[in-house]
Amino acid sequence: MKARWIALAVLVVAAGLIAVLATRPPAAATEVNTPLLGHQAPQVSGSTLTGGAFTLSALRGRWAVVNFFASWCQPCQQEEADLVAFAYQHRGAQDAALVGVVYDDSTSSARSFLSSSGATWPAVADPGGTLAVDFGVRAPPETFLVSPAGVVTAHLDGPVTASQLDYWLARGTEAMP
Repeated sequence: MKARWIALAVLVVAAGLIAVLATRPPAAATEVNTPLLGHQAPQVSGSTLTGGAFTLSALRGRWAVVNFFASWCQPCQQEEADLVAFAYQHRGAQDAALVGVVYDDSTSSARSFLSSSGATWPAVADPGGTLAVDFGVRAPPETFLVSPAGVVTAHLDGPVTASQLDYWLARGTEAMP
């Protein structure tokens, strides 16, 4: 009889733990320190997945969100809807612009991933991982907020949400002279 009560107690605790884990919100991005904070962003330039050319310096005068992603990355898949929402909300000519950088993924897989999610921002291929090294990216997703002057103001590790990006954009705007 005592063994049944113990088994029932263990079952109740296990069910409670499963319920908590199953209903908690997904992991969110956290701010990470980087030597790039307060310094000019590394140059992002290259061929886009659609065959065009891109350079980060062309976005000077507006905020830029540089997002390192891969189609095989689960947290990247988790954040994609929020990135699409953020890009749509900030599509004004002088508002924030989003740019993706492909991290250790094939061009065709990355193109397919972005197309299926409705992403309309430029995404730059990074064969050899040079851009990832320049930014100090260890694994996707990692996101950098770059001021209109080209200075890195935030580094977020993990899947970002539109509200997190809005928060960091507002925080960066307030800090500007």
